[in-house]
Amino acid sequence: MKIKLGLSTPFNLNFALCCGQTFRWDKRGDWWYGVSADKAFKVRQDGEELEFENVERDIVRRYFRLDDDLRTILVQITKDKHIERAVNEFSGLRILRQDPWECLISYICATYKSIPAIKHMLHKLSRKFGLKTSLDEYNLYTFPTPKRLSEAGVSELMACGLGYRAKYVSKTAKIVCENGFELEGLKKVDYDEAKKTLVALPGVGPKVADCVLLFSLEKLEAFPVDVWMKRVMLRYYAKHFSREFVKRLSDEESLSNSDYGKLNAFGRGYFGKYAGYAQEYLYHCARMQR
Repeated sequence: MKIKLGLSTPFNLNFALCCGQTFRWDKRGDWWYGVSADKAFKVRQDGEELEFENVERDIVRRYFRLDDDLRTILVQITKDKHIERAVNEFSGLRILRQDPWECLISYICATYKSIPAIKHMLHKLSRKFGLKTSLDEYNLYTFPTPKRLSEAGVSELMACGLGYRAKYVSKTAKIVCENGFELEGLKKVDYDEAKKTLVALPGVGPKVADCVLLFSLEKLEAFPVDVWMKRVMLRYYAKHFSREFVKRLSDEESLSNSDYGKLNAFGRGYFGKYAGYAQEYLYHCARMQR
């Protein structure tokens, strides 16, 4: 049965699902099909209303962060003309509240991969190790549990296209299963402590940790920096850094942990407690203008 939910705050479903923060949603016609909390559902937007099926209202509200006061957030992060342009162009984009385990493994797999390649990899991983479900005529798959991935052989994971990431996924899954590691518990500690805990996991560097913190662990101050955000920083915010630092970043393709830390600290300090929203608007705007 289809359910409708009126939107009292700005929201744009297409922006939220196309901005690169999640990888297992597919659009078929007007409908988006995906799986959240092991529940397959479909959703579409018609003006100021969401229509969805096979899921409860509370799950939809929670997943799409409809409880966030987006108007206030956007006012607070609009510090200059560059973020203002992104906010105006993509108003309604919301950070999602993803499952922490799926988010963690997704971003370990996402390292040095394009979004289409990440989607393909995670689809193969879910099809092989998740549980099959269906909605309408489409087959969908739950995300593999920590136990299932901990029991998988590295060669099996590599067969899903993970490459060198397979060993990181295997080791991280074993740590979560065997050591009583509780990702949900990181929601209760501050940003710095949560990040320190995450980067101790195999395959998790500062950028992966920030993505997981922002998209699944309630740390809206997290400010992930990838190649797109590095370009944004150099193009629009270079005046906030030394000439030597800017020149070195311009000459080098990758970011050292130290350089990442400087850009990350600037973003969090400049944009404040909702820096993650600023990051996602700037990131999506940069990608759409390529």
